Amino acid sequence: MASEERSERSSEGGDRPARPQRPRYGGRRKVCRFCVDKIKGADYKDVGRLRMYISDRGKIEPRRKTGTCLKHQRLVCTAIKRARHLALLPYTLAHVRQTGVFPIRG
Repeated sequence: MASEERSERSSEGGDRPARPQRPRYGGRRKVCRFCVDKIKGADYKDVGRLRMYISDRGKIEPRRKTGTCLKHQRLVCTAIKRARHLALLPYTLAHVRQTGVFPIRG
């Protein structure tokens, strides 16, 4: 008899009222800053803008983290690599420790 009562209750939904369903992964969709500002390309000399796309360890941040579109992410990667080659940006954290210059995220 008790098993019949349980099966009836589970089909009705029990004593609790139905909770409204929320989306599992919330948050706002990230937008490309280059597209918003209508900038056609990434300039390797604009170190302040490029520092936002580099981690504190000196690595290039992925698209899913920064929110840039594919076209501009490719341009950003190329610009960062050029800036590193010209010693405008550090390659590794060891360089940052020695010089004392830490990239500021904006």
